[in-house]
Amino acid sequence: MVSLSALSGPPAITILLFAFGTLPYAWWVTRRKPSQTTRWAVIGSAATIAAYGAGTVYGLAFTNPLDVCGDKTADGVYTDAGREYSLTSVNVDSFPPSITCHWTSGHSTQEVWFWAPFLLYAWLACAVICLALLLIDRSRRP
Repeated sequence: MVSLSALSGPPAITILLFAFGTLPYAWWVTRRKPSQTTRWAVIGSAATIAAYGAGTVYGLAFTNPLDVCGDKTADGVYTDAGREYSLTSVNVDSFPPSITCHWTSGHSTQEVWFWAPFLLYAWLACAVICLALLLIDRSRRP
């Protein structure tokens, strides 16, 4: 079975980032009174970073992808949770985030949550569109 920190860590970190991010965001909005487009650009940028972090399991995909796939036995072999299959290889792609575990049984498992790439692209598009609108608006001002 995959370690508890690998399963519960990314959602917990995402919630903590959201909680800690809302306070500075609220303070910034009340002090600066930014436009709606500016607020959406900031929200889109922050959500893109959080979605990318969740998709890469907050760095575990790059530092130790084997721990994301399965548990290490006393023999040093990584096994699939609840099965007797051994890990043969792991493919890690950084963009879009993808962690694919290949097992001796011939099947593969995807360890990135299905919603992470979707949110990454959606919020990235939001941030880019809003930033473009801000640049257009700024260039039109005298």
